[in-house]
Amino acid sequence: MIIPQLRQIGRRIPVLLAILMLATACTIGGSSNPTSTTASQSTANSTATSRTNSSTATTGDTATNSSNSTIKTSQPNTATSSTSTSNEINPQDFSNAIINTVNSVKSGVVEITNEQTSVSQMEQPVPVGTGSGFIYDDQGHVLTNNHVVEGAQSLVVTLPDGRTFKGNDVKVVGTDPLTDLAVLKITGDNLPTVKLGNSSEMQVGQWVVAVGYALALEGQPTVTSGVVSAVNRTVQEPGDNSSGNPFQQQQAGPFLFDVIQTDAAINPGNSGGPLVNLNGEVIGINTLEAGSAEPGVQAQGIGFAIGIDTAKKIANEIVTTGHATHPFVGVNYLALSPAAAAQLNISATQGALIESVVDGSPAQDAGLQKGDVVTKIDGKELTTESAFAETVDSHKPGDVVSLTVERNGQEMTIKVTLGTRPSS
Repeated sequence: MIIPQLRQIGRRIPVLLAILMLATACTIGGSSNPTSTTASQSTANSTATSRTNSSTATTGDTATNSSNSTIKTSQPNTATSSTSTSNEINPQDFSNAIINTVNSVKSGVVEITNEQTSVSQMEQPVPVGTGSGFIYDDQGHVLTNNHVVEGAQSLVVTLPDGRTFKGNDVKVVGTDPLTDLAVLKITGDNLPTVKLGNSSEMQVGQWVVAVGYALALEGQPTVTSGVVSAVNRTVQEPGDNSSGNPFQQQQAGPFLFDVIQTDAAINPGNSGGPLVNLNGEVIGINTLEAGSAEPGVQAQGIGFAIGIDTAKKIANEIVTTGHATHPFVGVNYLALSPAAAAQLNISATQGALIESVVDGSPAQDAGLQKGDVVTKIDGKELTTESAFAETVDSHKPGDVVSLTVERNGQEMTIKVTLGTRPSS
């Protein structure tokens, strides 16, 4: 069995090109994360690198924004850069397609530097990592990954034209760790923007271009090209061991759904940058790369980007309310496998084994108990380790879901009214 290792690509310690340390991931979920992983056809399971910093950004995670900016699809590019060009592709002349694509988006791709206080530097904020992002509207909103801005005391946003924004000119509108997305806002004139497309329209084999500040190299952003290798992937983000205790189990990150897989090279520093189709439209946000497929075997040409359709929905909610809302059951569970079922003497061979129930949660109110095995939600069998999380995520707070539960060898139906997932 091959369980690929995933690693986030947003951070790079300045100067040093560090080899990332890999650790086994174990998960604890509030309502959607299992506490261990099993192989499945649709899920890229992860053992992962620890994050550079695990604390939440303090520069305005829950800040609201009074503007009514809404991300729209395939609107004309409002970039003021003179490099913007049309990207109608002549099948007989592919030679300039990528050049034209890069010219249409590059001016709106930004470098984001995460600064945090360092005791060794007289308690002054110093750069601890860099990532990428892109300006998607004329109000200066920047879309990026949450892990790029996480834990920052201050942020510096740099444009390809040399302009730098920091201090009061950079605001964290809101972050959403559950989808690893964040929205910033920079204050400036004549800001170049990118055009957004539709990730649902992408097909396997289509050419794509990744743009971002790989390895924090000085100068213009790095450009790589490839194809869409797969669509509708489900991947689990690397975990976090914020305590720094190497003997403590690592808490794995959330599942990301409807993810685009690509072989376009993405590296540390690319996180938050755009994955672009040859019409010059952003169709994904580069977020993860595969590490070792197994001990001593490095994965090649496998990266993952959050689909822009998902990102648009979350970004619109963040800009409108300052945060994103998600449904909440309130259980920690183990993704059940036939081997685990046999060891635990459970007749069900697939589903979610409840390991604990959160006090005061919808699960507790509905009567779910430790040791219950959820085999179906709304009649849909839970056949993969991410199925519980994915099915719950397809609903909204207030929805009533019907859980088929095995308890002490007896099957029963329990209805749960979903709550709103707590921010912490």
